[in-house]
Amino acid sequence: MMLTCLKESGVATPADFKGKTLGVWFGGNEYPFLNWMNKLGLKTDGSDVTVLKQGFNVDPLLQKQAACISTMTYNEYWQVIDAGVAPEDLVTFKYEDEGVATLEDGLYVMEDKLADPAFAEKMVKFVRASMKGWKYAEANSDEAAMIVLENDETGAQTETHQKRMMGEIAKLTAGSNGALVEADYTRTVEALMSGGSDPVITKAPEGAWTHAITDAALK
Repeated sequence: MMLTCLKESGVATPADFKGKTLGVWFGGNEYPFLNWMNKLGLKTDGSDVTVLKQGFNVDPLLQKQAACISTMTYNEYWQVIDAGVAPEDLVTFKYEDEGVATLEDGLYVMEDKLADPAFAEKMVKFVRASMKGWKYAEANSDEAAMIVLENDETGAQTETHQKRMMGEIAKLTAGSNGALVEADYTRTVEALMSGGSDPVITKAPEGAWTHAITDAALK
């Protein structure tokens, strides 16, 4: 996840966010953003930055309603490019590089369910199959993109976009075996606890993650 900004808006570094309108996805994606702004000492009530609740599109940037919008490296960023904006006219800030990224997609279950061997085995099979699929997609990215196209009932997807997305996603899954990286978890907890006067959580959770399922899946 990253913020993608129009260079002409005057944003060259995060210090330039002050006084700007920034597009943010809500429903969970706002938490790393709010943590980031807190770290920068910027209020999000409009006095320092104006937060635009962004839909899952890039229109606010194209219509210049916002200086920066939320994008993913594999999807929305390329929608901006496909709309005719040159890469050299954009400035991007990856949450990962800024040290404020939080865990995103994952396998989340209730702790008591893991005490059921049958349920745990189902999760093991799910992880094993998922990682087999991701590794196949990494090695056969064009084929993976075409599988998506073949199953797209809307007709909205294009071969170029899907192949490009799979190429970018392969960079994210490369080197991963599906197991949680503890440092990423720790950084997420720290981010959720450091939201200024309104943190998402107020104390570090105990027993919130386990390697038991992935350890079994990788055997």
